[in-house]
Amino acid sequence: MLKLGKDRLARLDYQSGSFRVVSAGDHVFCAVSGEKIPLADLRYWSHELQEAYKNAETANVRYAEARQRGDL
Repeated sequence: MLKLGKDRLARLDYQSGSFRVVSAGDHVFCAVSGEKIPLADLRYWSHELQEAYKNAETANVRYAEARQRGDL
């Protein structure tokens, strides 16, 4: 059986409160930890930085870094 997007990195356009799939896949990587995040489990991302995060703690780490650099 053909399973498109199985074990393939997805490309997403992160928006405020949602995301749009640009290239089909089944996962993305956390911008902080590098861990694989299945799209079904993706709950945290930044539309300003266009990045995904594995959980709230890693999102907070990245936001603090971005604010310190003046990116946000």
